[in-house]
Amino acid sequence: MSESFEQMFEEQGMKQISIGEVVEGTVISVKEDEIVLNIGYKADGIISRNEYTNTPNVDLTTCVSEGDKMEAKVIKVNDGEGQVVLSYKRLAAEKGSKRIEEAFNNQEVLKAKVIDVKPGGLSVVVDETRIFIPASLVSDVYEKDLNKYNGKEIEFIVTEFDPKKRRIIGNRKTIVAAEREKKQKELLASLHEGDIVEGTIKNVTHFGAFIDLGGIDGLLHISEMSWGRVENPQKTFKAGTPLKVLVKEINGNKIALSLKFDDTNPWLKAAIKYQKGTVVKGKVARMTDFGAFIELEPGIDALLHVSQISKTRVEKPADVLSIGQEVEAKVVDFNEEGRKISLSIKALEFDKENADTAEEAVSDTAVEEENVESATQADVETVE
Repeated sequence: MSESFEQMFEEQGMKQISIGEVVEGTVISVKEDEIVLNIGYKADGIISRNEYTNTPNVDLTTCVSEGDKMEAKVIKVNDGEGQVVLSYKRLAAEKGSKRIEEAFNNQEVLKAKVIDVKPGGLSVVVDETRIFIPASLVSDVYEKDLNKYNGKEIEFIVTEFDPKKRRIIGNRKTIVAAEREKKQKELLASLHEGDIVEGTIKNVTHFGAFIDLGGIDGLLHISEMSWGRVENPQKTFKAGTPLKVLVKEINGNKIALSLKFDDTNPWLKAAIKYQKGTVVKGKVARMTDFGAFIELEPGIDALLHVSQISKTRVEKPADVLSIGQEVEAKVVDFNEEGRKISLSIKALEFDKENADTAEEAVSDTAVEEENVESATQADVETVE
């Protein structure tokens, strides 16, 4: 025969193909792990699961159907069994590479599903092109466990594009930071000093707690945690606990919070409870050389001057008092405007002595009156 095989194929409507060529075909069969295409060649084309997608364990029956038209790239003309080996993902990757290059140049935000999680970062696939997002670029805060992103769609931009070195780097941190900044501005615009808002304790330190207000943090300083004293915030507050707080001050993007609500201020009723002359009980909260401060209730301390601790001379409060000791004293001065209360144990001791003296005087008078009455009665009896 003078005709070549190539001429015979052409006469029969068959075409020649070569490695690297892009062919179009029709799906004639599809299984979970394999697609068969009629590509108008003497043999059918086969696309395995691994040559269809980079996504693991995909059921190909959910991706294509019989009769679908597809393009693929020729990998082998003969796989040893007379079939043509095709790759859909390599052709898609070539097209995707151009798409990603455009996104890189335009800093376009892309969206893709995370297909692999490693300690070093996340892998996503865009048009069958793998993009790696390092752990440091996943978020604008430290992420201890990246597994929560597995299988989820995330947004990112491409910050490095070098297909020759197969180095395509994504950055989600920039997107998250921009969204956080936008949310913070919106939240700040809606907040006003004096507002009472709901938040969640984010972190507790020795000087206070940071409260998440829904996208922006506010500081609840230790001095604003109670009308009274809080010695150790970490023993009182726990991360993750919801908390209603008062917006005390807004300075730029810094928010100062408080738990000192006006309607719980203990000084509202102090003028009635601690008016001058009232006898009160309290605990020694702290001491100085000039006196001791007595906590009458959380938020209200009164000064017990060293000269008012006892009738006898006291050099230092610590000589006769101890922290936490309960004492009873008399209110000798109340300054509502200055929120100052002065106490005296000495005055109370004098009051008790005077009361005892008065009682003794009353008792002596009663005895004298009784004696006089008895004597008078005796005189009467004598006259009779």
